[in-house]
Amino acid sequence: MHIIIIGAGRIGSSVAESLVSEANDITVIDRDARRIEQLQDTLDLRGIIGDATSPSILADAGAADADMLVAVTASDETNLVVSLLAARLFNIPTRVARVRNSELRAYPRLLAEEGFEITSAIWPEEAITNSIKHLIDFPEALQIIEFADGKASLIAVRAIAGSPLVGRPIRELAVHLPNVPARIVSVFRRNRHLDISADTVIESGDEVIVLSATRDIRRVAGEFRRNERPNKNIIIGGNLQLALQLARVIPSRAVNIKIIESDNKRSRNLAEKIPENSIILTGSITDETILDEAGIDTCDLFIALGRDDENNILSSLLAKKLGARRVIALINRQTYADLMQGTQIDITVSMTQATHGELLKHVRRGDVIAAHSLRRGVAEALEMVAHGDKKSSKVVGRKIKQLQLPDGVSVAAIVREVGVDEPRVLMGEPSLEIQTDDRVILFVSNKRLIPKVESLFTVDVGFF
Repeated sequence: MHIIIIGAGRIGSSVAESLVSEANDITVIDRDARRIEQLQDTLDLRGIIGDATSPSILADAGAADADMLVAVTASDETNLVVSLLAARLFNIPTRVARVRNSELRAYPRLLAEEGFEITSAIWPEEAITNSIKHLIDFPEALQIIEFADGKASLIAVRAIAGSPLVGRPIRELAVHLPNVPARIVSVFRRNRHLDISADTVIESGDEVIVLSATRDIRRVAGEFRRNERPNKNIIIGGNLQLALQLARVIPSRAVNIKIIESDNKRSRNLAEKIPENSIILTGSITDETILDEAGIDTCDLFIALGRDDENNILSSLLAKKLGARRVIALINRQTYADLMQGTQIDITVSMTQATHGELLKHVRRGDVIAAHSLRRGVAEALEMVAHGDKKSSKVVGRKIKQLQLPDGVSVAAIVREVGVDEPRVLMGEPSLEIQTDDRVILFVSNKRLIPKVESLFTVDVGFF
């Protein structure tokens, strides 16, 4: 697939790295020569220095025969104009654009065929807000991802000594929770993926990734660690707009939110727009005095959302030292995020990875409903539709154990429509047969394996 990426910033570079590793033909356009040079030094791709809103630059990038354009610069205007040019001048069939201005959601026709002709828009602020919202709702989780319209969830938890399944083999999960559909799909130990079986013993400190029906997720998480008390007192700082967006999606009942903003003028201007359960304090999130004033010693959750990774790390470590029960830091640089693993920072999140997950479902071949990046891009979880019949498909009409799955790929679950009832979540047992229109949830431990998975779910041309 020939893909043109507009923007070599953190998101563009991350997408390029992911797609190059899957044997795609990638061209990246950016005005910054240094960024292009760095990408070309490390990745097998073509870089072009210039303004992507210039038709001649797009033509030089091979837009005339491109399959997809992904515009992810920090400028909405650039992304929108490039998408329009890609449609009108070069007829690129798939055009994905990053849009930051949430006001434009109210004007879908402006973004779509009557306007800038974007086939898919991604909203980075909304993506990171939803990610953090899940972590607030499920304080036991390191990461949580929903599938099948929320019917099934994949949750990553850190196992703690003394929990029911720690020190016990994986097979005992079914013994402890006999009526709960749940499956351990992966275990990472000291940052290395384990080849697991029913006999694998869970150790304290393991990162366990397990899939279950969403209604049972808290019971399942309780097998690996105690259920945490709800987050009642939350402090958010570093990015006022993002903090307000997050505060609006947190249920106001019995939750107190304090937002720290360094700019006094911005604080005053937005004070009337905050939810009734929130207040704004003026100061720096790295200032011990302002954290004390915000009540950091009784804080259940401190969230640092600033644009500067270093400040987010510093303020999170300071908040933890001053008494915050848990801290979440927004860290975009992969190196910093890796360094923070195992420190006092409980969870790191990334705008890049949250947006990357939104992009993946548009980039993946085949009938991919959802694609989510796990462990900061090392692994992925895919939700794919099984189409065709036994003659035209390599998966339909076959049991899971009969599938030619690469090592490191497993079927975690199947979501199946049954009559007029709600979809059923069926765990990926080896004897389970895949039927047409099943939504198959797969765990892929290494993203390099994804082309093989996509090929497996491709239906013969004659079927259509």
